[in-house]
Parts: sequence; structure tokens; C-alpha cells
Amino acid sequence: MNLEIARLRLPLAAFVLELDAVLQSRVTGLFGASGAGKTSLLETIAGLRRPTAGHISLDGMVLTDVGEGIFLPPEARGIGFVPQDGALFTHLDVRGNLSFSQRVRTHPARTAPTFEHVVEVLNLGPLVARRIGSLSGGEKQRVAFGRALLAAPQLLLLDEPLASLEVELRDQIISYLRRIRDEFKIPMLLVSHNADEMVALCDEVLVLETGRCIRRGPAAELFRPSPRPHHVLAKPVERAPFA
Repeated sequence: MNLEIARLRLPLAAFVLELDAVLQSRVTGLFGASGAGKTSLLETIAGLRRPTAGHISLDGMVLTDVGEGIFLPPEARGIGFVPQDGALFTHLDVRGNLSFSQRVRTHPARTAPTFEHVVEVLNLGPLVARRIGSLSGGEKQRVAFGRALLAAPQLLLLDEPLASLEVELRDQIISYLRRIRDEFKIPMLLVSHNADEMVALCDEVLVLETGRCIRRGPAAELFRPSPRPHHVLAKPVERAPFA
């Protein structure tokens, strides 16, 4: 993956989100407190927000270029976006939710995973005939991942996929995210404010604070083990060049 975000500027209610970065890791984490701009950045990459300045490209395809007036719609970007609540269709059963992205896909797809492959990897076979309202939180997340995968994305954007889950379920979903990473070879951009999740899943982490990247580096180096429930940030790494 080569995700280029150049001179991005997005005014928000309390600050301006600004970023200049090239992301190439298979799993990149966006870490920071609530309200730091993490979700807004995902939504901008996905085409759900329009920045006032900047350029975004994915593997050479220009998604947004404010100066050139380019702004691809979300469905043409080749990106799978899983919001925190999953955004599943409650009027459809699990099979209907999984099949939906195959029917509406409009971007030029790379080799798409099959329905059967996704169901097998995410262990969704026992769920395909069930209604969404009958699923547990962890089951809903697995369905949301499956629906995103079946859109054959070049990049997966995951907005705090573990935030609403109990600790036991978090460990289970982490294992499924590792399967997605290893089985489908789809790069991911993962939002969280939990350092343990960053260390468990991410190769590289960007630490955001009020819309700026204040630290960046390998997850294992940015966070050091601690006897407390969460890790704490290790010594600061070099600041991002954007000012």
C-alpha cells in the first residue's frame, strides 16, 4: 500500500486537522484521545468529508485533490470503511448484508474474495440466515468486516472496531483482524485510543493530538509495557514535518 496524504487541511469545530504523511505499512494505527481527529481523518480518506486543502492518493490513484478539483465519491475509491457501530442493515439478514457490497461495487476491483472464503475465515457460516437484531456485538463486528471485505477494497478503514466490546470479545475480534490481515493481504488503517490494541495489531502508529501528528513510529517502540491496564507512551519520536 502507498497512501499519500499531502498538505491535508480540514477545519473541525475545535481545531483544524492537518496532516502530511505517506503510509505504507500493512496495518497503520491512528492513536489518540477522543476528539483528536482520528475518525475525521478516516472519513476524509473514505470520501465522506471534503477537506479545504490537500491531496490524497492510494497506490497512484488520486482520490482527492482540492487544487485540481478532484473528489472521487466514496463508492469509487476502492476503500472499505467500517464505522464504530458497524452500520449494518437491520432489514436484511446476515447473508443480505454480506452480499450487498458485491452488488453495489462500482470501483475497478482487484481479485475479489469469494463469499465462501470470507464466511469461512470469519466463521460466519452459522450466522448467514440470522437477522441482525439477534446478533451479539462481536458477531455484528464480524459481519461488518465481512461486508467490507466483499467489496474487494484496496484499503480497509476501521474506526474503533473494539471500543464497545467486553475484554473477552476484544481478544476474539483481534484474532479475526489478524486473520483478515494475513489471509486477504488488505492493508488497514485502524483507529483506537487503546495502546494495547495498537501493539497487538499495528506495524506503525501515528499519534494524533488536536488534529496534528505529534509522534510516529513502530507500535512496539512507541509504547512500553506497564503493569497498569494500559500502556503509556514511550519517549517522543521525531515530530511530523507538517507545521
